[in-house]
Amino acid sequence: MAGSVSLPLWLVILGGALAAWSLLHILILPAIRWFFRRRTKRVLTKIDERLDLRLPDFKLTKRREIINRLVYDTKVQETLEEYSREQDVSHADSLKKVKKYAHEIVPSFNVLIYFRFGNWVSRTVSQMLYRVRVGFVDEEGFKKVDPQSSVVFIMNHRSNIDYILLGYLTVSRVALSFAVGEWARVWPLQQLLRALGGFFVRRGSGNPLYRRVLERYIQMATDGGVVQAVFLEGKLSKDGRLGQPKIGILDYMLRTFDPNEGRDLVFVPVGINYDRVLEDRSSLLAIDPEIRKKSSADVIKTAALYLLKTIRLRLRRGWYRYGYAVVNFGTPISMREYTKEHSVDFSKLDKDVRIQKVEKLAQDLMAAVGRVVPVVPVPLIASVFLEDTSRSFSELEIKARVQCLIDKLEECCALVYIPRSDRDYAIEVGLRTLILRHIVLEEEDFYRSNPDELKILQYYANSIAHLFES
Repeated sequence: MAGSVSLPLWLVILGGALAAWSLLHILILPAIRWFFRRRTKRVLTKIDERLDLRLPDFKLTKRREIINRLVYDTKVQETLEEYSREQDVSHADSLKKVKKYAHEIVPSFNVLIYFRFGNWVSRTVSQMLYRVRVGFVDEEGFKKVDPQSSVVFIMNHRSNIDYILLGYLTVSRVALSFAVGEWARVWPLQQLLRALGGFFVRRGSGNPLYRRVLERYIQMATDGGVVQAVFLEGKLSKDGRLGQPKIGILDYMLRTFDPNEGRDLVFVPVGINYDRVLEDRSSLLAIDPEIRKKSSADVIKTAALYLLKTIRLRLRRGWYRYGYAVVNFGTPISMREYTKEHSVDFSKLDKDVRIQKVEKLAQDLMAAVGRVVPVVPVPLIASVFLEDTSRSFSELEIKARVQCLIDKLEECCALVYIPRSDRDYAIEVGLRTLILRHIVLEEEDFYRSNPDELKILQYYANSIAHLFES
């Protein structure tokens, strides 16, 4: 006997939702995870064949596992107990803070995002903005580096594009992990940077609990062979000059470094320079106390207007890329050899003595970075106009003075990048960039500095000023 059964609408909807949920979790999501795991394994196999330094197991460990390892690390727990007593807070509250710091710091490296999406973005952005060049690489020095070493790229910090540029130039050799400032902790940028291997650092934090969690993560990553990139100055150069080194992250790495056992720790000095730094004017405004700081709305408005102007120039074919961006890779510095040469074991020193030794090493590393900072066309031209800001120069005079500067720099073993190996072309490119930005004014075949833009000229000349002082 056939019949019909009527069900209330809410029950039908609930049953459909439960069926969809079961289908999603039992069939669809496992299939998606299987697909991406399979693709990731294929990508890993190909990548390991071409990388100079293979991806270490620590970098491929699940983020949750690293966080748990960090939270319940013996030294972290000791600091947690001490912090709870000194601040008179419960163990549970202190543990919540530790978990919060660990989640904030630890990256969630994704192979596909780094080597597929990240590589595409970094290549596209770098080549769209600049003529990207590698000026110098100490290939012989790199061949001597033990593949099992923990490698750290020590860089000068000219622009926030530094992250993108170095990632693009090294993607065929290593997978980098960057220390990223709090400025990038906004959605969705922080999620993307974590997937690319970036770990977030609170600059100048005085919280001992946070410092201990950060210290232990850096030590775990270093011991695990993660290739890292560190801006030794700690922040962007505001006036164009090389800054004084900060020893925080460097000290964390060296506290547990054993020169006799385990991995060697190798620092690679990297010098970066640009014909145009995107943040040049904002950096100068940041150190001018008389200038009113712009609101977020003003910053967005300025960026939007600049973008519209760029699009208009590109449509009219009057837009040029921002000149050259050049990166030099200096001679790797082995800490195993350094400690033997200087008869020092950082892990066995008292704090005060260790800090002195680390500061000395930081100065040596900063000097090594300074030596490999590239000399590119715009800083050369800027240096000429700053010799006498009150007069006009003919093109012939500019060429003669630039030639003298290049000769002087090469005598000091500076790494001068000459595009197309043509000095006249290098001068033409640098002069054109400054004229298009109205930093240099052209009047009847003579050129003079714009009196309203002397700070910008000085900013670019400062990027190579240390090379004349050596």
